Amino acid sequence: MGAGLLYGGLAGVFLGSVLLVLTLAPGRGDEKDGVAGAVRSIEHDYTGHGRPLAEGGAESSLMRRFRSLALRLSPAGVVGAMQERLDRAGNPGGWSPERLLSFKGFGLVAGAAVGLLFMLRAPGYGPLLVPGFGAAGFFVPDVLLYNQGLRRQEDIGQTLPDVLDLLVVSVESGLGFDAALARVGQNTRGPLSAELVRVMQEVQIGKSREEALRAMSHRSSVPELRTFVGALVQASDLGIPIGKVLREQAGEMRVKRRQRAEERAQKLAVKITIPVVFCLFPAIFLVLLGPGIIAYLSGSGLR
Repeated sequence: MGAGLLYGGLAGVFLGSVLLVLTLAPGRGDEKDGVAGAVRSIEHDYTGHGRPLAEGGAESSLMRRFRSLALRLSPAGVVGAMQERLDRAGNPGGWSPERLLSFKGFGLVAGAAVGLLFMLRAPGYGPLLVPGFGAAGFFVPDVLLYNQGLRRQEDIGQTLPDVLDLLVVSVESGLGFDAALARVGQNTRGPLSAELVRVMQEVQIGKSREEALRAMSHRSSVPELRTFVGALVQASDLGIPIGKVLREQAGEMRVKRRQRAEERAQKLAVKITIPVVFCLFPAIFLVLLGPGIIAYLSGSGLR
């Protein structure tokens, strides 16, 4: 009876999660012309899917309640911090700080409900199960977003030297720097090419090149990219040829990538020690000493 009630409750929570996802699915709002429409077009191209506008899409009362619950439990400035994490994760299509807060509130409620169901089987652990499952559901969206952002920033750091080499070739072949950025962004794939395309689109709607490049560095946590942007802005201010700066930066980025690979290779011996000691050595000892121990025990039993 208790097991059936537990499984039934878990099934209800799962179905409720599916219904909530369908309820909170992003709607298509009316797009306006002008600068706002251009900015939305940039976001659409940048993410590959587009993002719903908080003021344009249909918002359910359930979504507002979950978001208000998450806001009450979050520190001040959480919306700005979430937007920064979304930028570093590439602004996944359909996501915004408001939707992320809504799912955080839903995760809290769903986790607490699962904790209550488990508490029926183990009443003594109720004070630990309910807040534990609730906290886990509350922070799951943050963990997923952090992991996606971390993978994306690692991808940017890995592809930056190759993109700089292409920029050097393009500039030295006669293209201007803006045309080289556009050519590399259109002919390559990955998060860094999407960032370059966004830089050029922001320049086309009125931003200066320095402002667009600084905005790109602020959307990233890769130190090499920030160093590259700082060198470009400084070269532009001092009148230094861009081609020379690009060549120097490309060589430096290749050296740093090789140093990171060597550092990871040196850490591998330390990281593999724990699996070897706790997983491989016991199996080896069992294979080598097991027959002798069995023979010894069998001989002792016969005597």
